[in-house]
Amino acid sequence: MHITELPAASLSGAIHARQVSCREVMQAYLARIDAVNPTFNAIVSLQDGDDLLRQADARDAQLARGESMGWMHGMPQAIKDLSNSAGIPTTLGSPLMRQFVPKQDGLLAQRMKAAGCIVIGKTNTPEFGLGSHTFNEVFGVTRNAYDRTKSAGGSSGGAAVALAQRLLPVADGSDFMGSLRNPAAWNNVFGLRPSQGRVPMAPAQDVWVAQLGTEGPMGRTVQDVALLLSVQAGYDSAAPLSIAESGHQFKVLVDFDPKGARIGWLCDLDGYLPMEDGILPVCEQALGRLQGLGCVVEPTALGTPPEAVWQAWLIWRRALVASRIAPFLLHAGNREHIKPEALWEYDQAQGLSGAQLLGASTQRTAFYQHMLGLFERHDYLALPTAQVWPFDARQRWPQSIASAGRSVAMDTYHRWMEVVIYATLAGLPCISVPAGFNAAGLPMGLQIIGRPQADLAVLQLAGAYEEAAQDVLQKAPAA
Repeated sequence: MHITELPAASLSGAIHARQVSCREVMQAYLARIDAVNPTFNAIVSLQDGDDLLRQADARDAQLARGESMGWMHGMPQAIKDLSNSAGIPTTLGSPLMRQFVPKQDGLLAQRMKAAGCIVIGKTNTPEFGLGSHTFNEVFGVTRNAYDRTKSAGGSSGGAAVALAQRLLPVADGSDFMGSLRNPAAWNNVFGLRPSQGRVPMAPAQDVWVAQLGTEGPMGRTVQDVALLLSVQAGYDSAAPLSIAESGHQFKVLVDFDPKGARIGWLCDLDGYLPMEDGILPVCEQALGRLQGLGCVVEPTALGTPPEAVWQAWLIWRRALVASRIAPFLLHAGNREHIKPEALWEYDQAQGLSGAQLLGASTQRTAFYQHMLGLFERHDYLALPTAQVWPFDARQRWPQSIASAGRSVAMDTYHRWMEVVIYATLAGLPCISVPAGFNAAGLPMGLQIIGRPQADLAVLQLAGAYEEAAQDVLQKAPAA
């Protein structure tokens, strides 16, 4: 098997067994990037090849002395272009940040480097990470790994495509409104949104209120996802609400028998969520694989008005996005260099009151408590990962969803991703697993949501599913 085809865990084993050198690994990935990345545009700010090879040689020298930095020793890695990596531009996909080169690593890059990876560049993201379609004015559009005319999803679109196209062995991402899950679904890989607080984010503008976004892992196998989570997870005092557990529990996924696991299938929330044709049948095929493993899949209702949940989400999102955009608007001339969707979020937030924010927080609390009730009857919940198939890459966002013979207009640029907000608002662990393909060969994913802080249980069920879904996972991406 070619080096770039190896799962990250297998590649790590080969490196540590000295079956392949870090230099050979770097050469293989740089050659693959050179051949494929100009078409798909997943990796940006790629660093000098000679320097990367020198870093690989240094990793080989460490191994020759019997030293290993960790399981990622010598493995190429590109950090999502929302997270700081020292000496490499962190643009946020914004023209206003085109020249910004951080002097220090963010916590994510710091931990991954400490595990031995070599940072080769960044992965592309939408401007400010907003919108589940990866395009910006700095680097352009990232194209779907299975159809270069379609969207890669987002905001971790560059990471997902880099994985699917074998440009990286494993990838980091982040998730606010499905940004780890949507691109994973659309590129036939696994993407885990960890429990809120599992992966601390630092540096951060706010560490108390902004508890909706999180960084997390993506991989072509569940084991790879778990291994990367073992590096990313763990308490840090810079993030005081982070979970006070280390990531060591994720290093080894023990054999798991899912027989008898109760899965509540939320489907389209009794018709509330418009879904393009074909999505629900593909997800139900994925659930059938779980039933074949002995899981008990039962249709279930959300049991609380989803429109009220959406309205609480809008208030939270507007407030948090506006706080992210506000520093750039201190200079009036910057407004013309910010995409209209981001400006809309900022402008909508200007009329928000403290009472509205408190009301949204109360609504979120009630929703969380309601979800706890669902988990008294179910061990896991399941939903489609997206409401539409990958769309034309030239389109900014879907204006409507054709669903069951009707066209449902989208009243915001992100409402077509409403299906992902439930795990986010409740802070629950959620993984998108590859569900299957439509007749056009486009991928879709299934969300598996676990109990509070039950990240390991979610990974274990996903691992069992992986064994039963090899027909889906073995479908090659576009050439």
